[in-house]
This record gives sequence, C-alpha cells and structure tokens, in this order.
Amino acid sequence: MKQKSLEIFIPGPAGRLEAKYYKNPKFGSPVAIVLHPHPQYGGTMNNRVVQIMYNIFVQNGFSVIKINFRGVGKSEGVFDNGQGELSDAAAALDWIERQNLDYGQCWVSGFSFGSLICMQLIMRRPEVNNFIAVSPQPNVYDFSFLAPCPTSGQVIYSENDELVTKESINELDTRIKNQKGVEVAFSKIKSSNHFFKNKENELSSEIEKYIKDKTALI
Repeated sequence: MKQKSLEIFIPGPAGRLEAKYYKNPKFGSPVAIVLHPHPQYGGTMNNRVVQIMYNIFVQNGFSVIKINFRGVGKSEGVFDNGQGELSDAAAALDWIERQNLDYGQCWVSGFSFGSLICMQLIMRRPEVNNFIAVSPQPNVYDFSFLAPCPTSGQVIYSENDELVTKESINELDTRIKNQKGVEVAFSKIKSSNHFFKNKENELSSEIEKYIKDKTALI
C-alpha cells in the first residue's frame, strides 16, 4: 500500500511551521527539502512548481519535506527578509534528517526566492550532496556568497524570464564554473517565462533527468 504525504507541523525558530512530508519506507533513502517562492508575492508550499519538484522527489525514492516559511499559511511568525526564512529551511533540514537517520544522500531545492534560500543553505550545511535551484534571480539577489559553491547541483532557468536578465544568469554560470571539483549543470527551458507557464512538462523532464543521473549510484 502506497504511503501518503502527511500534513504536519514541525518546530521552527519563530514557532511551528506548516509542512507536507513523505517518508520513503526503504532503508537508506535519500532526503530532500523543497523551498517556495517569495512570501510577499504569494509564494507558498502549494506553488505549482514546488509541487512538481516535491512529486518528482517522491517518485524517485526520496523522503521529502516542503514547508511554508514563517507567516505563510498556518506557519507562525512574520516575514524576515530572507534571514529568518533561511533559519526555517535549516529547521526543516534538521527535522527530516532526524526522521531519517539512515539517509543516503541529502538534497536541497527551491524555486525563485526559494532557490536563493536553497543556495544559502548549502553554504552552511556540509552534509548536502546536491541541490536544484529553479529560476534563481541573480539580478535581484546577491549570489556572491557562493565563494566557492561547496557542492554540485543543477540550476534551471527560463529562456524568456521576465524577472531575470540573461546577463545575470551568465555571470552566475561563470562564477560557479570557475570553481574546481564542483559541477553545476545550467539547464535552459526554451520559450518559457519565470513560472514555466505551459512548460511544466519540459521542467519536469529536466529535473527528473538530473535526479535519476545523480541517484543512479545509490
């Protein structure tokens, strides 16, 4: 019988955080967290792209959690300009690791604002093996903290992103590619906007292809 995702609350630094969690019953399963877009622009864990990412992790043998950042949905607290949200993400990672002490790999992922938090988190957590950052905004947020980027991962961006300049994506690509021992795949979704409207299948294929490639050895 297939295990369902659970609607749960986990302890966070500003109060309890609303979350959805799926536990893979197989011993040694990898774990992942998925982080949502900007709370002040309607971002929640029910975002379409976040749900796509969550489902792909579930379908590929992960235990996975997605949370509502503080002040979103039923999560306690108030928006904290990214600093508190980074602490929320760290709390989610702590929680899923405690629930899966036997985990084989540790992944973090996020969409838009969530991809910024995702990439800040990998700087603090050496146990993270891989990341997926969808629609980062290096023209809006400073990514110079990636000095160097500590782990390999995937950056997915849109060809016609109305919120992100092509130059800023190219600069981010160059910054990360100059680092030895780290391989970050930059994947472009053609003819798509920031939110991948009508391009969900192409987005799903890119994410799934990357995950299958990187988990084939575990």
